[in-house]
Amino acid sequence: MRYEAAEGVPVTDMVVYSQSSGLHFMLNFTVALALVIGMALWWLGRTGHVLWLQVWSIGLVVFSIAYLVSAMLGLI
Repeated sequence: MRYEAAEGVPVTDMVVYSQSSGLHFMLNFTVALALVIGMALWWLGRTGHVLWLQVWSIGLVVFSIAYLVSAMLGLI
């Protein structure tokens, strides 16, 4: 057997990762970064007259704002 079984560790002492503050910080940081990237891509699409890039980047900006607003309101 390669790994030892963790039979002695109580389940109540284990950290639930989905409820940790580190996970929520990283999700919010990722979405904020996607918002900045979306605005930059929208500007590049407008400058280069590339319609598909403008459409997809506006979608990224809209959904990023929606996620961040719902996170601030505590809905997520």
